[in-house]
Amino acid sequence: MLYALSFARRCAVFGLKVQAVMSFHAAGGNVGDTCKIPLPKWVLDIGEGNPDIFYTDKQMHRNKECLSLGCDEVPLFWGRSPVDMYRDFTDAFANQFDYLFGTVITEITVGLGPAGELRYPSYPEGDGRWRFPGVGEYQCCDKYMLADLRAAARAAGHPEWGHGGPHDAGHYNSRSWETGFFVSQGGNWQTEYGHFFLSWYSGLLVRHARRILGAAAEVLNKPGRPRMIKAVKELENGHVVYEFQPMVQLGAKLAGVHWWFKSRAHAAELTAGYYNTRDRDGY
Repeated sequence: MLYALSFARRCAVFGLKVQAVMSFHAAGGNVGDTCKIPLPKWVLDIGEGNPDIFYTDKQMHRNKECLSLGCDEVPLFWGRSPVDMYRDFTDAFANQFDYLFGTVITEITVGLGPAGELRYPSYPEGDGRWRFPGVGEYQCCDKYMLADLRAAARAAGHPEWGHGGPHDAGHYNSRSWETGFFVSQGGNWQTEYGHFFLSWYSGLLVRHARRILGAAAEVLNKPGRPRMIKAVKELENGHVVYEFQPMVQLGAKLAGVHWWFKSRAHAAELTAGYYNTRDRDGY
């Protein structure tokens, strides 16, 4: 923290602006990573006893790059949930740096998944399981996500849909046309089941973002934080209402999953959690 304070002050001296990133993921497994930094040991220790805190593929491989969104609100860490920890971390940062908000620190970007991006770790290049341009794999086999899937399937009147991801979606390095699920003509992504699963899978990602960004916005908006005028409204009775907003912008990262974009299913986007196809605008 002392280094960060010194860095921010030097930026202020030279008139530079800072975009602060709240990183809740490991480094070293993605394109452009030049260092290797794992998750904190105390998180990994919890994972040794409960590996379902990590995203899990159909081969039951645990991805230790970040925590599964399935346990977002489960109090696994000495009574605190992951969202509690993300909120507390952002709050602690703001407590130290809020006097620089708006002048030096202009944006806080909150990590939402692998590489800090709002997506599933469906194309893990760092450990060699995936190579471009494979379609990737669904990451929904930890016990928390499976429990949610079972509940959603029962609510849809199809409990048989709640046992895991699509059985015909290939593997990490499959091509779209090699799978029954992603093939352009007659693929199961177009069926009632396909729509159910993809809506559920992408919907969890959206709710994950809302939880974490909501928690960050809560601490950045709490009383005493620096604010700026957003709008001034004059009422009919002559009174004036001032609307305020935080001095820093809240940001998030989306992944540029471009391969298979020219196919109908957009397979790589689907496994990453973006329900975007040629027939459906997921953005």
